Amino acid sequence: MRSEALYDYAIIRVVPRVERGEQMNVGVIVSAVDADYLEARIDDDLSRLLVLDPTLDLDTVYAALATIPAVCAGGPGAGPLGDLPARGRFRWLVSPRSTVVQMSPVHTGRGDARAALERLYDTMVRRPGPPTTR
Repeated sequence: MRSEALYDYAIIRVVPRVERGEQMNVGVIVSAVDADYLEARIDDDLSRLLVLDPTLDLDTVYAALATIPAVCAGGPGAGPLGDLPARGRFRWLVSPRSTVVQMSPVHTGRGDARAALERLYDTMVRRPGPPTTR
């Protein structure tokens, strides 16, 4: 892939109680059309969501989030969406919804999409380490 390719990305969010509007970033999805690249990275520990809603069914959230990498990969494992080209799958994934799992608006960047996925995950999703003492 060219190092200066354009890519689009969205932040994957969980909104436990849609009516309250509280949300937590739990993943990132990146698409680079010229490289036929579509990949998502999702946090594997969602227990912090219980701070927003202690009654949240985490198993249901994990199941909903598991569909995202499957759709990114395409093929039979993604159901009928798996037949779409990568760009079509990205558009479907980032389309607005009013469910517990939502996407941020789509943003565009320039550079290596794989590196962007890691950088965005680190800055937008990964929990910071424990505070340092002075």
